[in-house]
Amino acid sequence: MAGLPLLSDPALEAFLADIGFGSSGPAAATHLDELRGKAAALRASNRDLAARLRGARARAALVSLTNARLRAEAGALARRLAAARRAIALRQLYAAAAAATGGFEMQALASLIA
Repeated sequence: MAGLPLLSDPALEAFLADIGFGSSGPAAATHLDELRGKAAALRASNRDLAARLRGARARAALVSLTNARLRAEAGALARRLAAARRAIALRQLYAAAAAATGGFEMQALASLIA
């Protein structure tokens, strides 16, 4: 694997030499090249996974923002619905009171309020 970068860590090179890499000829050099290739593949895989993780985090942030917006909108709609229900109940109460008294008490109440 000629295109792979050489190890640049002197301590690692010394360790590999101590355990027999580099001193026993072509077989050790081939094995070292294979290990370097595997390390390069692992680094590339790590970069790919890191990019995928960044994408997943970005999508999760968008989902979180959308969720917060939808929760706020749901709260506002719930308040509007509660106000509409109160208005309907009040209208029904006024209608029932007007029907029961012929509307005179409601007119008297309205004149006192005004």
